[in-house]
Amino acid sequence: MFVSYRWLQEYVDLSGVRAEELADKITKSGIEVEGVENLNKGISGVVIGHVVEREQHPNADKLSRCQVDLGGGEIVQIVCGAPNVAQGQKVAVAKVGAVLPGNFKIKRAKLRGEESNGMICSLQELGIESKLVAKDYQEGIFVFPSDAEVGADALDALNLNDEVLELGLTPNRSDCLSMLGVAHEVAAILRREVKYPSVNVPTSDEQAADYISVKVEAKEDNPLYVARVVKNVKIAPSPLWMQTRLMAAGIRPHNNVVDITNYILLEYGQPLHAFDYDRLGSKEIVVRHASEGEKFVTLDDQERVLKDNQLVITNGSEPVALAGVMGGANSEVKDDTVNVLIESAYFKGLTVRQASKDHGLRSEASARFEKGIDPNRTRVAADRAAELMAEYASGEVVSGTVEVDTLTVEPAVVAVSLGRINDVLGTELSMEEVQDIMNRLQFENKVEDETIVVTVPTRRGDITIEEDIVEEVARMYGYDNLPTTLPVTVATPGKLTEYQLGRRKVRRFLEGAGLAQTTTYSLTSAEKATQFALNATSTIGLAMPMSEDRSILRQSLVPHLLEAVKHNNARQSDSIALYETGSVFLSKGEGELPDEQERVAGAITGLWHAHGWQGEKKVVDFYVIKGVLEGLFAQLGLEKRISYAPVKKDGMHPGRTAAVWLDEKEIGYVGQVHPVAQKQYGLRETYVFELHLQELLAADVEEVRYSAIPRFPSITRDIALVVDKNVLAGEVQRVIYTTGGELLKDVTVFDLYEGERMEEGKKSVAFSLRYLDPERTLTDEEVAKAHGAVLEAVEKEFGATLRS
Repeated sequence: MFVSYRWLQEYVDLSGVRAEELADKITKSGIEVEGVENLNKGISGVVIGHVVEREQHPNADKLSRCQVDLGGGEIVQIVCGAPNVAQGQKVAVAKVGAVLPGNFKIKRAKLRGEESNGMICSLQELGIESKLVAKDYQEGIFVFPSDAEVGADALDALNLNDEVLELGLTPNRSDCLSMLGVAHEVAAILRREVKYPSVNVPTSDEQAADYISVKVEAKEDNPLYVARVVKNVKIAPSPLWMQTRLMAAGIRPHNNVVDITNYILLEYGQPLHAFDYDRLGSKEIVVRHASEGEKFVTLDDQERVLKDNQLVITNGSEPVALAGVMGGANSEVKDDTVNVLIESAYFKGLTVRQASKDHGLRSEASARFEKGIDPNRTRVAADRAAELMAEYASGEVVSGTVEVDTLTVEPAVVAVSLGRINDVLGTELSMEEVQDIMNRLQFENKVEDETIVVTVPTRRGDITIEEDIVEEVARMYGYDNLPTTLPVTVATPGKLTEYQLGRRKVRRFLEGAGLAQTTTYSLTSAEKATQFALNATSTIGLAMPMSEDRSILRQSLVPHLLEAVKHNNARQSDSIALYETGSVFLSKGEGELPDEQERVAGAITGLWHAHGWQGEKKVVDFYVIKGVLEGLFAQLGLEKRISYAPVKKDGMHPGRTAAVWLDEKEIGYVGQVHPVAQKQYGLRETYVFELHLQELLAADVEEVRYSAIPRFPSITRDIALVVDKNVLAGEVQRVIYTTGGELLKDVTVFDLYEGERMEEGKKSVAFSLRYLDPERTLTDEEVAKAHGAVLEAVEKEFGATLRS
């Protein structure tokens, strides 16, 4: 919102307060003033001159030789290139010695052999933006009204000795989107009164109801519509003071009727629209929702295709305005307009915002409707516009208004205790001080048992709860005056949760094992969304994805890890080991939020280690990546509760993939990517794993207890068991552990044999068993007893026999 300092003085006394000081006070009260612009821009020496004679330059077709009266009998010759300069005009003249924007100094000169003592100026040359200059003067000089005083300061006449405050308003402060709203704010800050303009509408004996009828079919979106009729207007430029105020506010002048509606918009914050009454095509106004696909040409000569949720003003058959956004070309006020219909209405902000967004039309009117206007200013704004049209457009105002009013306006009533105010602000204000602040804001109030009950005026729609009243007290009392105190709280040291500690432990181990952490997108393509998933569900797509490759929430970390491996391979990095901890998203059904689960996954390819000097190389295989996981489980204290089982899984090698089990629950898998999938990703032999991290870290683990180094020797027994090929070594190992008793400390697989001298369908698995009692030396009989129980158990469970 651009606020003219000189215009603001009409509504509130600003004596003794400079524009910069006022800006500082407004900012400290809670509304940021983003800047104060001096419209003068360093200009001096510009007066109003009278062109007493104009003739063609003898040596140039596009120049004029003018004799200009500068007042006090001083007549000078000026050569001017403007196409619209003419005898009898009152113009802005920069005299010799004058300074224009950019420190441009005017000197005597000769143009094509003719002396020129000054310069006749356009508004652009005086520092006014071209977009704010009326169309009649955009390509030439500006012409003052005929009653302008010759020799007077042109800057005063053009209001260029003014300063403009730019307010950076937050959406809740729509009350300050008007000069009167800003005046209320400034009056409260300065403890002064607000002076409203007096409205006295001269009317004829005719009745507006004889000229127009109003019907509102969409009362929910338009609960209040007011129409006034002004006859016999004379379209002309608006008075200069009005034009300059509009330009200072960033609005280009058009003509007196249109400028008056824009002036009222800035003054009251109430958008108005002026229809050419004779071009309406009927004597009725019907407000309704548009028909789907209905077409309408707006004032910018663009054809708009309407939707059925958009509100239109019609003449009973066709639209003449898009409500709250823009009028129609078919009812536009033009130079030949005689009779005017003034529309002042209250439109629902959501409806206006949607229409504005749909058509890409952002106007001063739509901005105010969107944020909320004061419904109690709707009628007085129409009256004020009619009064100004009578005065400055020579119009005859028809008596009365035609209205449809279904709007119920109840001011908000908010009660807040004095104790609550002081507790929040840390102050010791008295009730009298709080009441004084409410009176400065012109909020009606009364006190009931140490509670102030405030009736909020409708212009302040942002105040609805007690916290809003507390905020008003704070900003009017002065944020700088609020006491500074330290918060009184119980200080507790920050720490990680058990889950966070566990996740950090997982990351540190994997990094220590040689894997590099990576982070990938949570969004993927439909093709990859369920690839390699532990437990795939229906996919979850985005309503407005950035691309097809990032349109679905992922259900596995592995696909993106493989893409990362491919990316590195393409850059001549052959040996890659990556891991990631991140979320996957599993559908819980339509209308339900997805189940977000955290996983840890890894991908390894190429050489695990290479010692060139010693001629040693180790290529990544299944046992390398399984060994990494076994180290991780040992770090977490879960190694004895983990088991592996062969599994067939889409995208994974059928003979080199194992499911990972924690106790009796499957928590992930480890293995080689299927050769077909490797080819699709453009990879060489690659191994991956993915584990349910939350399940892994949620497992109860016994506390780590340190024990002394045994003082007594252990006894080792090796056995080679012949079992069926489909028997899993891990299952045999589990049975050995279970039956070995307290003396059995370790069981390790050290050999697997299948080949000659082995019965068809059989294999030999060799285990090393270590027995120990930390308190004494074991006897052969004790070891033989425990060992015998083991052999008996494996024979019974698996039909195992000792290999001879």
